[in-house]
Amino acid sequence: MSQPTLTQRMLNKVELYGNKLPDPAVLFIALLGFVWLLSWALSGISFNAIDPRTGEQLIINNQLSGAAFTQFLSSMVNNFSHFHPVGVVLVAMLGIGVAEYSGFINAGLRSLLAKTSTALLTPLVILIGIVSHTAVDAGYVLVIPLGGVIFYAAGRHPLAGIAAAFAGVSGGFSANFIPSAIDPMLQGISQAGAQILDPKIVLNPLNNFYFTAASSLLITGLGWFITDKIVEPKLADNKLDGNLEDLPKMEPLNTQEGKALSYAMWSILAGVLLLIATALPESSPWRADGGSLNAIGAPLMKSIVPLIFLFFLLPGLVYGITIGKINSSKSFVEGMSVAMSGMGYYLVIMFFIAQFIYSFGQSNLGILLAVNGAQFLKALDLPGSVTIVGIIVLTGFINLFVGSASAKWALLAPIFLPMLMQLGISPDLAQAAYRIGDSSTNIITPLMPYFPLVVVFCQRYVTTTGIGTLTAMMLPFSLIFMVCWTIFLLIYWSFGIPLGIQASYDYIAG
Repeated sequence: MSQPTLTQRMLNKVELYGNKLPDPAVLFIALLGFVWLLSWALSGISFNAIDPRTGEQLIINNQLSGAAFTQFLSSMVNNFSHFHPVGVVLVAMLGIGVAEYSGFINAGLRSLLAKTSTALLTPLVILIGIVSHTAVDAGYVLVIPLGGVIFYAAGRHPLAGIAAAFAGVSGGFSANFIPSAIDPMLQGISQAGAQILDPKIVLNPLNNFYFTAASSLLITGLGWFITDKIVEPKLADNKLDGNLEDLPKMEPLNTQEGKALSYAMWSILAGVLLLIATALPESSPWRADGGSLNAIGAPLMKSIVPLIFLFFLLPGLVYGITIGKINSSKSFVEGMSVAMSGMGYYLVIMFFIAQFIYSFGQSNLGILLAVNGAQFLKALDLPGSVTIVGIIVLTGFINLFVGSASAKWALLAPIFLPMLMQLGISPDLAQAAYRIGDSSTNIITPLMPYFPLVVVFCQRYVTTTGIGTLTAMMLPFSLIFMVCWTIFLLIYWSFGIPLGIQASYDYIAG
């Protein structure tokens, strides 16, 4: 047996010490207590910082005060029931559960694998993960687990497939050649932040589109190399000991399965055509008030997860009925029940994450971190290219504590953009830098709401998987993505290639 490389030994150490951390649920209980104590200790201190949301002095709210603690208890149920990742995952899993129970996903993957070279599975999974951003959070509940299933069915390590998919979905969150809801959302925040200095400035919603489209090729290539050359070789010692009986095998479809799969795919096509037909008219109820289909408030964008539910439920039913697996209402509901039975651990973790995020937000600790970090960067007065690198690194660091891309940019944009505009750097370039820092560290922070879900997906194959295992798997992606993506932006900038539609690199006061 060959000796492990230096990189593999370092990652083994990360996994070893990371897995010594408490169970994720207990970790968030401890973090919740830490936030309470820290907010109490800092609540009486003046930090000389201005809250960008209100324009008033920023103060830390003591979460152990009587009023705050009673408010925490009275909000506990709502914190959990209204926590966005909970509903997204459960609704999508109901439809996916039927499709998996009926055998539709199994048959579809076997058919796909029969036509795809094993060597090309990695870029395929990463690219699908990148494209899944168009469907908001769909990639987390759909693409990541399928990455494991596809790799396992092809005779490769399933955790490598999960890592590749996670890298595409989350690490490459800001790399996409298809516009998505995140583009106008970030642009709206950027424009509001830029108008603090220049009330007349207007940004295009696709001001980073050319750069994110080019970045999708970069992330796919980097992810392919990292998965095949660094991550998968290290996983050779992670023996599979989960419940693998129901996972797809590399067996050809028989006549009945082929017929059922054909009917199921036709049902998907019919559903897509129906959706297109109802969305095309200018008066379509799928459109927002201004007639846009991809605006943040458009009913189509709000319905992505329910549509995922339906687009898996429909072919799952068609396949199951044709094959004979679903022959009664009981078997139909059983498919959903089986899917839900595997989500118990996830729900426990989500309960404590929701409480932690609520208290962290109420305390203003995250805002203080963001404000002071940005002010420190401003005080350094560095050259433009170095400042952009600093923005990327600072964003990546803050992302370890404040996971939401929109919430974090809403805090940072009012500080970063006026500062950078005074240095002659455009809001378009600053937003592109922010997106790199945000995406690159998504995949290594347990505070990211979907991180525990990915741990659960891994435990399906290797029951001993913990925070350390997943962090060690994703750390090479995070570091290499951040370094190479930053260099890519600087080279892109040096050649003057347009960032997006109506975008610029320089800000000139009008």
